[in-house]
Amino acid sequence: MQNAGQLSRRQILAAAGFIGLATVTGCGSGEDGGDSKDLSKKRHGAMKNYRAGQQFKAAEPLSFSVLHNNNPVYPMKDGWLFWKELTKRTGVTLKPVDVPLADYEKKRSVLIGAGDAPFLIPKTYHPSEVAFVSSGAVLPVSDYVKLMPNFRDKVRKWRLEPELDSIRQSDGKYYLLPGLHEKVKSGYSLSFRTDVLDRHGLTPPTTWDEVYDVLKALKEEYPGKYPFSDRWSTNTPFPCGALFSYLGQAFGVRAGWTYDNISFDHKAQKYVFTGAQDAYRQLVEYLRRLVAEKLMDPESFSQTDDQAVQKLLAEKCFAMSANPQELVQNYRYNLEKQVEGAKMEMVPVPLGPAGPVVLGGSRLENGVMISSKALKSDSFVAMMQFVDWLWYSDEGQRLARWGVQGVTYTRSGRQYRPKPGISLMGSDPDAPKDMQKDYGFYNGVFAYGGSWELVSSMFGPDEEKFQAAMARREQLPVDPAHPLQSFEQEQATLWDTPLKDTVIQNTLRFVLGKRPLSQWDAYLAELKSKNMQQLVDLHNKAYERFRKENG
Repeated sequence: MQNAGQLSRRQILAAAGFIGLATVTGCGSGEDGGDSKDLSKKRHGAMKNYRAGQQFKAAEPLSFSVLHNNNPVYPMKDGWLFWKELTKRTGVTLKPVDVPLADYEKKRSVLIGAGDAPFLIPKTYHPSEVAFVSSGAVLPVSDYVKLMPNFRDKVRKWRLEPELDSIRQSDGKYYLLPGLHEKVKSGYSLSFRTDVLDRHGLTPPTTWDEVYDVLKALKEEYPGKYPFSDRWSTNTPFPCGALFSYLGQAFGVRAGWTYDNISFDHKAQKYVFTGAQDAYRQLVEYLRRLVAEKLMDPESFSQTDDQAVQKLLAEKCFAMSANPQELVQNYRYNLEKQVEGAKMEMVPVPLGPAGPVVLGGSRLENGVMISSKALKSDSFVAMMQFVDWLWYSDEGQRLARWGVQGVTYTRSGRQYRPKPGISLMGSDPDAPKDMQKDYGFYNGVFAYGGSWELVSSMFGPDEEKFQAAMARREQLPVDPAHPLQSFEQEQATLWDTPLKDTVIQNTLRFVLGKRPLSQWDAYLAELKSKNMQQLVDLHNKAYERFRKENG
C-alpha cells in the first residue's frame, strides 16, 4: 500500500542516483517572468481567452506524449473510453509511453537522462523532481502557471501558497505541478473487531490511553492471544510504517512512512532532528509498553501483510492498522465469510498529547513535471492550458475520476454512483465491468487532488464517516521552505542515510525491548557522533537564507 510519496526527501534523492544533480541556484532564471515574447510564437492550437471553469478545446487537433505508469491492477488499454472522451472534449490526443509500475522511477530517470522523456511526466512525488533540476531537463513550472487559470484559482481559494513554498528550490522556483487538495485526506488508523468489543462491554477507543485499556481488557479475556497484531512492515524502510505515522500524528511528530530526519519546531521557529525529539521518545515508550505487556504482537515488525491478515481471519488478534479500502475489501469481506457475526470497524485516529490535529503539508499530492523539450514546441501554450484543464479544473478532475455521466456513472446532487453493472474499487464484485480496468477512469496517473466534494464523492460509507471525523481536526502548519544548494544537498545526503538507519534500528530495538529505554541518552550521543547537529545546522542555515531572500 505504500508509495514513494511516503519516503523521505533525501532518501528518494539517494535512490535516484542523482545526488550530484541536486538544486542549483538560478537554474532557469533566464526564463523567469520574461517569456511573453517567446510564448507569442508558441500559441499553435491555444485558446485565446482561456479562463478558469471554461472547457478547454484546442483550436485544432493536437497530440502530446505522456509517461504512463502502468498499474497491474488495471493494465493500460488503447481502447479505454478515457482516451476517446478526452480527445472528444479537448481536441487533444495523448500518446502514452507505457512504463510498468515496478520500474517507473528507474525508467523515468533513464528517459530523462537520455533526453527521450515525453513532454508530460506525471505520477512524480516530491522531491524526486529535484534530481532533474540542475541539468535543465525539466521546466521551472512556476514560471508558467500564468498560463494555468484553474491551478491559480485553486491555490488562491484554498490558500495553498505555504504548501507550494515548501517545494520551491533554492532559486525560489518549483519544478513540479502537484495535485492540489482542498482539505487534508487522512489514510490510515486502527480497526477493531467491534463484535468482540461488544461481547465484553468495551467501546471503541478515542484516545491512545483508551487503546491501551481496551487491549488490556482483551488480553485478560484472551490471555493466550496478542489483541493487536500489525502489518505494513515489509518492502518499507520503516516496519509498521502506517502505525508509526498515525501514532506520530497523535504525539505531534513525524514517524513511520512520514518520517524525515529534519522537522520544524514551530514554537522554537527552527529545524530540529526528528528522532531526537522528546515527543519521539514518548511515542517509542508507548509502543514499548504495548509489546512488553504482550498487548501487541512482536512479530508485527517483521511479518508480511498476508501473515498479519491471516492472524486476523483466524481470530488470533482483534485489532490491526487499516485504511478504508483494506477494511472493506479485505478484512471485513473475508471475516464475514469465515466468522459468523464478525464486525470490523475503523476508528478515527485516537487522540494523544498533541490533541485533535493532523500533520501539515499533506494537501499536495504527486504531480506532473514538464520536459524542457516541451518549451520548444509551437503548441506549448495549448499544452499548458490542456494540463490545467485535465489536472486542475473541476470538469477535468470529474472526468478522470468518474468518466462520462450516464455512461459510467449517475449523479444526483452530490451523490455519485457507478452505473449498474460497473464496479469501482470492489463496490460490486459481481459486476461484469470495472471502472478502472475496462474504461480507464480513476487511473492514478490522471485522477488526484480536487475539491472535498469531488474527493469525498468516491468514499464508501466507512470512509465518509472516518474522513468527516478527521476533517474536523486542526491542520498543523506546513514546514517552511528550506531548499538546499547543490553542494549542501550532497553533504546532507552523506549524513542523512546513516542517521536515518540509526533511528530506525534503535526505534525497533527500544520497542522490542532489545535495548532498554534507560539508554536513550546513549542513543542521542550516537546520533551526535554521526553529524546530527551538523545536519540540523545545515537546514537551519538554508531556512534563514530562503527567508531573507524571499521574505
